[in-house]
Amino acid sequence: MEIAFHLNGTPVRLDAPPTRTLLDWLREDRGLCGTKEGCNEGDCGACTVMVTDEGGAKALNACLLFLLQLDGKAVRTVEGIAAPDGTPHPVQQAMVDHHGSQCGFCTPGFVMSMAVAHCTGRTDHDDVLAGNLCRCTGYAPIIRAAQAAEGAPAPWLADSAKTHPVSVDDLAAAYAARPDATLIAGATDVGLWVTKDLRDLPDPIFLNRVTDLARIEMGESIRIGAGVTIAALRDAMRDVHPSFAEMLRRYASVQIRNAATIGGNIANGSPIGDGPPALIALGATLHLRQGNARREMPLEDFFLDYRKQDRRPGEFVEAVTIPRHAPALRCYKISKRFDQDISAVCGCFNVTVEGGIVTAARIAFGGMAGIPKRATNVENALIGKPLTADAPFEADFTPLSDMRASADYRLTVARNLLRRYVHDLAGDPVSVLEVQP
Repeated sequence: MEIAFHLNGTPVRLDAPPTRTLLDWLREDRGLCGTKEGCNEGDCGACTVMVTDEGGAKALNACLLFLLQLDGKAVRTVEGIAAPDGTPHPVQQAMVDHHGSQCGFCTPGFVMSMAVAHCTGRTDHDDVLAGNLCRCTGYAPIIRAAQAAEGAPAPWLADSAKTHPVSVDDLAAAYAARPDATLIAGATDVGLWVTKDLRDLPDPIFLNRVTDLARIEMGESIRIGAGVTIAALRDAMRDVHPSFAEMLRRYASVQIRNAATIGGNIANGSPIGDGPPALIALGATLHLRQGNARREMPLEDFFLDYRKQDRRPGEFVEAVTIPRHAPALRCYKISKRFDQDISAVCGCFNVTVEGGIVTAARIAFGGMAGIPKRATNVENALIGKPLTADAPFEADFTPLSDMRASADYRLTVARNLLRRYVHDLAGDPVSVLEVQP
């Protein structure tokens, strides 16, 4: 399929194989080897590039970007951020001045993440660089370099690019006609099928140009299109559901959040996906589409068994709707690392207490079963009584032991998260970011 985009300011037009990644194409076909191949799964950030479309500049992992996702966009690599006369970009010079590099393998990725932040005016450097790993220098000089570059004029303005929107109606028709096709949105999961499993995807349908799916409609309820990225969802949730937004801050890294979509997070069906427990606790309604037919269901009913969902051939996730008001919603992610790690347990609580008595409860967990699952026995044990941390988690969950956590650990964590929730609603400090020695 022929695509056209800009690479470091120069127009490019080529026939792109469906499963050719930007990383492989840059290094093997263009000789642009500044973009490094590290983990090849979106964890290390060594392959970070800047991709600009009508939504602005974003840092993305080149190892998880298929070339077909770049049509109508603009790409900058580390070779393309200096001025035409060779003057380094401010973040490049700052990395030199503040000794931000030792072995140098990770440096191009850091520089690109910093360049995007510089371009967009972001100064929350700890979050911006959470998706870039350094094992030599340590982060202190890199953060100092990012701070030093703030406000310095860049040698070029951000690229502009125009996407070619495709309607959700077109998508519905195409997928109904080709129900065995692979839908690809952010490719943060599907990309690993290619880079790690070496699978071929003979019939992909790319969703990145279906702008209809990327809308958030705010009202008494909030309708979130399946194509909304985790980054955009986090921004939209800051004021209405701040605990959900804070949990999304720990969803992978900036690069992954810029690409991954909430629809993909749901349709993937992973038992440890961070989005579904929060959405289930909110009482989310899932909207599905197959051709011209639409249906909806409570989100918790969509997950049937491990990697098995109630989704028909040619049917796709179109949107999810959540209530705007849920002041008691709290979301807790437990993982070995604070940033950029997969949850061992993710617990989300939404309990209504009136006159000291629990009148309603929605509690959902990820990592406790083969699917994201609602804790109905725990909910029933709480309703009609004062809120306490005493509930029968064993009646709802028989978790597995795996590399992330044992079954006993998961059950203990689940009980402790309910205890944490009780203290949280009471106004006690419960976050590791709040508790001081």
